[in-house]
Amino acid sequence: MADVTNLSVGGTTVGANYKKHTINTSDAGRTLIVKFSKTNITDAELNAWINYLTLSHGSAGTGDSAFTVAGVGTADGSAFVAGTTDVVFLRLQGTGDFTDATVEALTGSPTVDLIAVFTPAK
Repeated sequence: MADVTNLSVGGTTVGANYKKHTINTSDAGRTLIVKFSKTNITDAELNAWINYLTLSHGSAGTGDSAFTVAGVGTADGSAFVAGTTDVVFLRLQGTGDFTDATVEALTGSPTVDLIAVFTPAK
């Protein structure tokens, strides 16, 4: 295969961007990875957290926005077991505000950590 790293495209070379990484996501809006920690999480608690996150509580910095839950998982990929599992990760998608402290105030008082944020390339 030919080496195209010196090929000029749009005023720059292919090599100038070869093997470079950009922080982004291909999904619409932002994708957040959020960790919920609490000893022996119940189904009711997990449902309450998810229900809170999928409803709007303000916008433009005046409260958390609604997100879509795109995935639920555990640290090791095992099944969620109500009353046993201590850590759950949610993959959220949306464009608005997210505040750890607001979510922590929910029933059951979980510890909430924003683990990662993926934003669309601009």
